Amino acid sequence: MNRPLRSRSRGYAAIPERRPGRVVYGMTIAQSVAALLRGQLSWFRDQGWDVHLVTSPGSLLDVVEARERVTVHPLPMDREISLRRDPVALVRWIRLLRRLRPDVLNVGTPKAGLLGSLAGWLTRVPVRVYVLRGLRMEGARSRRQKALLWLVERVTILLATEVVCVSHSLRDEAAALHLFGRRDKPVVIGAGSSNGVNSGRWTAALAAVDRATVRAAWGVRPDVLVVGFVGRINVDKGVDDLISAFLATPALPAVLLLAGPLEDEGLRPAIAALGDRVIHVDHWVDDPAACYAGMDVFCLPTRREGFPNVVLEAALAGVPSITTTATGARDSVVPGVTGWLVETGDMPQLIDAIGRCARERDEVRRAGRAARERALRHFRPQDIWSGLQAVYLGEDPSLARAPGPEPETDARQGTRDATAAQPVPELWTQGIDARRRVGDPVTIAGSIQSDANLGQMS
Repeated sequence: MNRPLRSRSRGYAAIPERRPGRVVYGMTIAQSVAALLRGQLSWFRDQGWDVHLVTSPGSLLDVVEARERVTVHPLPMDREISLRRDPVALVRWIRLLRRLRPDVLNVGTPKAGLLGSLAGWLTRVPVRVYVLRGLRMEGARSRRQKALLWLVERVTILLATEVVCVSHSLRDEAAALHLFGRRDKPVVIGAGSSNGVNSGRWTAALAAVDRATVRAAWGVRPDVLVVGFVGRINVDKGVDDLISAFLATPALPAVLLLAGPLEDEGLRPAIAALGDRVIHVDHWVDDPAACYAGMDVFCLPTRREGFPNVVLEAALAGVPSITTTATGARDSVVPGVTGWLVETGDMPQLIDAIGRCARERDEVRRAGRAARERALRHFRPQDIWSGLQAVYLGEDPSLARAPGPEPETDARQGTRDATAAQPVPELWTQGIDARRRVGDPVTIAGSIQSDANLGQMS
């Protein structure tokens, strides 16, 4: 593989005759690797790349190494800023990259992104890709913290030769925050998502689950709406709003399923106050297929995301989602077709959406079928990986598509494209402002254990 040094991306034809070579991936913690890179590392290895992974030591590191069959380099990194340990980690990064001499460096998550990009720039790695998976500054609790997080992102992007954003709205928000320079050409691969969703894995798991048995074990009647949440239970994910919505509607024939560890102890009294209207699984769910099979609607009232793959997981079970207009989240559904959007933090809208789902069960089932077809058609992992490989090789990612059979479709639906505009009742879409500024998230951008449980921006 040719090794010219590029200070910034200047076009897809800038570097001819590039071939698979050595690629180093960097993420802060193994937990993020296990969720966000599932299958990606082994796919690149099968394409002829010499794949290396740099991440902090952790209990999941051996699992990742065995699953992906790549070379792993444990390198301790703190998620938070540490004036004592960060320089040590940077020196280790530099020494490792000097020894490996990679052709491509792919870093994601803030700390690994900053340290890896700086080390890659200092050691003159030709292609330095930063995968922007979210904006931690959106959750900043002070102006000083927000300014510091902005600076970290800006420097990381400045040091990269290529920037890949995992959703269109994330790219839009980053641009609005002036994180990109004039010569930056951030890309979104396909409809977004950092890794797609593996239909084979989830279809097999869901086929082994009986919905009626699951709901009977929960003590839920067939006519009761089950609104589910799978992931880390905290305020950032909007779980406090979800609980409050249920507390405000005691007569609604609905049950709330919360599957995941409780990270904000302040939510525990509110969860307890729901009594028998909540099913709380207070730990990581190794196989959440039963959760998806038993619920009717998935609800993610999040305040910030990059792209919520958990929505795609639910979609493969035929479960539509209610989510918010927050960055990243609004890309995960087609409003009124595969799910519903409410304004971030708007409690009346959230209550109304849940109530309408309880009353309009046929529409919920229709949206679930459409959500499944969209996930199958637009979020194949191989297509996203092919687009990423195109970025590595200096090619146009919008032209990349992995070979293979067309995604499966439900016999009940024929071959209809679920993301096509369809007439829907006004009640599902009125009052919603998706606040999109660039394009339709289901079109290709010109310049493409539960992962929801494990994944987090580190």
